[in-house]
Amino acid sequence: MYPFSITKAPTTREAVDAGRRGGRYIAGGTTLVDLMRETVERPDTLVDISGLPLGEVTVTGRGGLRIGALVTMAEAAAHRKVRSTYPVISQALELSASAQLRNMATVGGNIMQRTRCTYFRDVTAACNKREPGSGCAAREGYNRTHAILGTSDDCVATHPSDVAVAFAALEARVVLLGTGGERTVPFADFLLRPGRSPQREHDIRQGELITAVEIPAHPRPLKSGYLKVRDRQSYEFALTSAAVALHIRRGVIREAKVAVGGVGTVPWKLPAVEQALLGERPTERLWGRAAESASDGAQPLTHNRFKIELLKRTVERQLRIVGDDT
Repeated sequence: MYPFSITKAPTTREAVDAGRRGGRYIAGGTTLVDLMRETVERPDTLVDISGLPLGEVTVTGRGGLRIGALVTMAEAAAHRKVRSTYPVISQALELSASAQLRNMATVGGNIMQRTRCTYFRDVTAACNKREPGSGCAAREGYNRTHAILGTSDDCVATHPSDVAVAFAALEARVVLLGTGGERTVPFADFLLRPGRSPQREHDIRQGELITAVEIPAHPRPLKSGYLKVRDRQSYEFALTSAAVALHIRRGVIREAKVAVGGVGTVPWKLPAVEQALLGERPTERLWGRAAESASDGAQPLTHNRFKIELLKRTVERQLRIVGDDT
């Protein structure tokens, strides 16, 4: 590990000032410390923000939620309002990492975590995300776990977060504090597709600090849930996953929110699936028909073509689970 200094920020304003000068924020540190040990990340200065007053879950107008950036994954998953209002969030969190990591990792850190692509974490391999212009070893290498949606010639790495998939489905917003004050970014715009600049992963400006994730109010009753398909049941990243939320009134689907993970360079919203559900009555045939468009636009690689069919089946199964529970 390379030498670095660390300072503790007593206020959000002082944290932002330190970040503007090049400091890297650290709270739970469950991703950043690993990357520093592997010399993938080599920050000169860390800014400890763990003491800032950003650790609460509150109810917003009309029944939305505001989850503070420093709420741990375990706290968010167990929170009474999160569990009762948006179980898809609780389930996504509980299917993430291990209990020990969930007790340390924060919600803000989770959505900022970097890819688990093995080539990104191997400093001897070509990786445009780690070293722009060096190439992408995954494209011609072993790419079974890599993305089939939102890829580019420069990067095919998946985004690893489970709860980010739930946030994408629910059309959350990320609240940021910078030197110019506070701004709010739709979750769909916060995580960036790689394009020609895969090293830029977030719509976040120099020194900006995530203060919260806000979930807008949705019509009630809203049934939701998260399904994760992986090689093993414990401490493993998704091959495919699906976050589904449905508002069904008088036997008709009035609102449908669907996003998937494990297959995209960012959590992947499925508007075509959502549109196929609206105005329809839940039936077994409907779930299968809607899920057929889940993989539209997919560009599989040598070893991950299986994800196309697996993705459709994952979406169909989770639509059925949530839809049959209404």
